[in-house]
Amino acid sequence: MQENYTEKEILGDALASEKAATENYNRLANECAHQGLRDAILDCLDKEHEIQVDVFNKMHDMGYYPTPAAQDDKVAQLKQKFSQTATML
Repeated sequence: MQENYTEKEILGDALASEKAATENYNRLANECAHQGLRDAILDCLDKEHEIQVDVFNKMHDMGYYPTPAAQDDKVAQLKQKFSQTATML
């Protein structure tokens, strides 16, 4: 019996796969001792992030992944919080 998947299911699976790929590439880059190999892994990680954003944007544009608009006051609070954290490092 052949099972038909919806476009939403296919894109959702693609997004989940990209998230897993970026997690794995990130972990590998963090544990890589050889700089040349680390650079190659980071290049792959960057490309995977680009694919992930493309899939996310497609899902969002099609209404499959709705996100609420960020409130300006909350954005300002987070910017302040993270800028303070960065100066502490």
